[in-house]
Amino acid sequence: MTKEMKYFLFLALLLGSSFNLLAQEEESGDYDYDKEVLFGINKNTNGGLIGGVSFKIGSRIDDNLFQFFNLELANVKNPKEVRYPSNLGNTYIFGKSNYLYAIRPQYGREIIAFKKAPHQGVQISFLAAIGPSIGLIAPYYVEYYYSQSDTRRQQYDPSIHQSKWDILGPGRLFEGIGDSEIAFGGNAKAAITFEFGFFKSNVTGLELGYQFEGFTKEIPLMPTTENRQTFQSAYVTLFYGFRR
Repeated sequence: MTKEMKYFLFLALLLGSSFNLLAQEEESGDYDYDKEVLFGINKNTNGGLIGGVSFKIGSRIDDNLFQFFNLELANVKNPKEVRYPSNLGNTYIFGKSNYLYAIRPQYGREIIAFKKAPHQGVQISFLAAIGPSIGLIAPYYVEYYYSQSDTRRQQYDPSIHQSKWDILGPGRLFEGIGDSEIAFGGNAKAAITFEFGFFKSNVTGLELGYQFEGFTKEIPLMPTTENRQTFQSAYVTLFYGFRR
């Protein structure tokens, strides 16, 4: 079992055992809704402080079953990426040659396991989704010191930029994005959601899940270490939205 799966199962059991008791204590009420629109911020084991964002539209199929369309935008990292301070006081990732931005349109189903009562309680659902992945492979630039009169911003190349001490920092935000390459693939995820809130018309909650993603070719994020064409991660998404 992978580290990501152990992380997911531990949190799922911990939260599930607590909220299961809460949900069973609440009486179900007239809290039905037919459509929802949700916005989310993601933290995952393959990302940074903020791993990505999501947009979800769902609609009712029957009493406890919903279908949804979801769009995720995520920054996927190599697990060996480490930030180093430069002589100018900023930070950069030594050995990183490319970013990977993943665009994930998904279709999924969600089953409501425990409904919440009006104005109180917790709603617990289980969901699964699948869809294509479009990977944007964008060059990672560093500013490199050649001499007092010669510093250049270039895509990191281990054969050229060999000294950590001569890297003055990263390039500008989205620099070189026009030179990006495209990689195609697919993704799938499974998750459990815990929804809070006091009003029927809006919702705040937490989605805890596991995601697998694969591309048709290897993604060269760090040329001096092992690179992959498949990625898996445990994730947490905080979401807020509206229902009617």
